[in-house]
Amino acid sequence: MIDFKTKKFGIISLGCDKNRVDIEKLLAIIKANGCEITDDASNAQVLVINTCAFLNEARKEAIETVLEYAALKGENLEKLVVTGCLPQKYVGETFEALTEADVFLGTDDYDKFFEALEKSYSGERVNFVGSGAHGFNGERVVTTPAHYVYLKIADGCNNHCTYCLIPKIRGKYASYPMDVLLKEAEGLGDVAELILVAQDVTRYGLDIYGQKKLVEILKKLTTLVNINSVRLLYCYPDMIDDELISEIRDNPKIVKYLDIPLQHSENRILKLMNRPAGREEYLSLFRKLRKEIPDIAIRSTFIAGFPTETEEDLSGLIDFLKEARLDNCGFFAYSREPDTAAYKLKGQIPYAVKKRRVKKLYEVQKEISFEKLQSLVGKKIKVLCDGIDYEKNCFVGRAYFQAPDIDGKVYFNAYSAVQGEYAEVIIEGSDAYDLYGRTEDYGL
Repeated sequence: MIDFKTKKFGIISLGCDKNRVDIEKLLAIIKANGCEITDDASNAQVLVINTCAFLNEARKEAIETVLEYAALKGENLEKLVVTGCLPQKYVGETFEALTEADVFLGTDDYDKFFEALEKSYSGERVNFVGSGAHGFNGERVVTTPAHYVYLKIADGCNNHCTYCLIPKIRGKYASYPMDVLLKEAEGLGDVAELILVAQDVTRYGLDIYGQKKLVEILKKLTTLVNINSVRLLYCYPDMIDDELISEIRDNPKIVKYLDIPLQHSENRILKLMNRPAGREEYLSLFRKLRKEIPDIAIRSTFIAGFPTETEEDLSGLIDFLKEARLDNCGFFAYSREPDTAAYKLKGQIPYAVKKRRVKKLYEVQKEISFEKLQSLVGKKIKVLCDGIDYEKNCFVGRAYFQAPDIDGKVYFNAYSAVQGEYAEVIIEGSDAYDLYGRTEDYGL
């Protein structure tokens, strides 16, 4: 038996915030076994690389990261463990080809971590993909700043968009039991902002309770004394109903912000994507949200260069952006992924054209975002302090319309500000993404 308490463990996590939650649970397993965790990969005897495989670029990054850190095997590193989406979907190819890695675990195999590692130390490479317990839950070692934490409420997806690999990687939509999630949230300590994530949070509960339970879990989460606010990410547009809108409007602990990935605006393209609604339904939803919740901030993501997309389709999307006037947007070039329905579509768009269209869309949204942020100059807004930006030599935080990592920030000067607490900031300037200001007493 290997005494793993004598080993230092390092973690590198790639991909989305849902991946981050998975690796935080693995960190808790490692810690519970009395092992030391190091932030310096060069000091680790066991290094875990948690991978993403959603797009070809993500798979390339994962493989390059494994190869990069495999070079440490001539130093302290003894075992290299690859976990997450890449082995889950592609272990048949990667186990044979990526010989630099010693252990392969899938998205539901973290409970088998030490068993697999023990076997690896006996001298063989180990493929434990598919051996674990589905719906893995447990304690967590939070890797975000302590004042904001992600809570993954479900895994997998049933939507089967024609461009997306998630159902092939993560399987069918699987909600986590509400009592388990509430216990997890209670154990997170004092949280200024709890961020709910899943491939589609609005579908929560349908699979295990027979009806949507997002509103119910929101009510219960916001009664917890350690949770100051709750933010929703990744809401499917056709699942946003009157009950949810009312809860967001009336519950003071719910951040008035929705991330609603639309992927396109033109009906023909949306049909090819197997998306459930169309342009007018989207605009109608936005009108309704803004009527019911006047200060609602809406973010979305869009794909440019989907097969058969024409310049006319692009113009339609641009017109949609100008009419919708969303607060924040992300734009991505379509990635042709094997094992998806869209892979076989005729009319694939050249890479250079896709990149040009992404650039154009960002230019359009940049003007919209700039106008929205400029309207705040001279006003006082509430900002959650995330810490200090040492390069800019000031504090940095976020307003309610800014989610971590994906939206802009507020940079501000103050005599003092506390991470995880709110500051009243007078906005003195902006660019297309960020705001700049000071507290009222600063400089007086």
